[in-house]
Amino acid sequence: NGEIVRLGGKHLDGGGYDHLGVVTGSEGLLGVVTEVTVRILRKPETAQAMLIGFQSSEDAGECVARIIGAGIVPAGMEMMDRLATQAAEEFVHAGYPLEAEALLIVELDGPQCECAHLMERVEALAKSCRATTLKVSRNEEERLVFWAGRKAAFPAVGRISPDYYCMDGTIPRAQLPRVLARMREMSEQYGLRVANVFHAGDGNLHPLILYDANVPGELDRAEAFGAEILKLCVEVGGVLTGEHGVGVEKRELMPVMFNEIDLAQQERLKCAFDEKSLLNPGKMFPSLHACAELGRMHVSGGKLSFPDIPRF
Repeated sequence: NGEIVRLGGKHLDGGGYDHLGVVTGSEGLLGVVTEVTVRILRKPETAQAMLIGFQSSEDAGECVARIIGAGIVPAGMEMMDRLATQAAEEFVHAGYPLEAEALLIVELDGPQCECAHLMERVEALAKSCRATTLKVSRNEEERLVFWAGRKAAFPAVGRISPDYYCMDGTIPRAQLPRVLARMREMSEQYGLRVANVFHAGDGNLHPLILYDANVPGELDRAEAFGAEILKLCVEVGGVLTGEHGVGVEKRELMPVMFNEIDLAQQERLKCAFDEKSLLNPGKMFPSLHACAELGRMHVSGGKLSFPDIPRF
């Protein structure tokens, strides 16, 4: 999504991952991590995963909100809707309930007695949200199989559509039912299917909009659909991204979340750290300015800096 920065002849990802050399937090706009100090944690005594099926995405979203609201912090909590679940099951054969409209994968870890207690609480909360199926991993092998389907969801969806457009937005977890219902309405409005795969515990959505680039107009509709999803995220109190960043893809949507004063302050901060505009130039900010302190464009010898960057 346009978050690549070239430094020292090497390409570095710019989206918040944790391997050496990655630009984190600032999308590569302010600096580069060159050294990381880590703390090694002891492996949990027990780890078990639960597959919880629901008759609607709204019920699953409500369950997520209730689990977090109860003060339970799972080691992992992911959600897939029926389209994503069916695609993943055909690809991995993880034993997912294909009749469920939405599937939650909830993992709990810690001392065995604590893990058992938390699983009982999660089961009770799931039943209060009208869960239709519930399955607990019986051993480590089965736990890994449960997660295998989720980890393979993106390539699995690629088997049922010529193309898909992956979005990334984050919302307050309590807004999951409302947002999922609106996305279903948008899907009908734009005439495009959407498979929902996301980090439910963080409220980080990854809708996969299915389209065919060979059909005239479908790519444009997919991009418009994606923009509407991100506007909805901001409308309900969320943000334009959770982990993929803004880059070029969401640049024009920045004014949806920030006003002109906000953006000017952000650009001044970038100028303070990156006086020569070497770090991810042309990314994130929706407009250029003549003012030198806001990144005036310099032309030297009749040549523009970074000629490969799309201009505004």
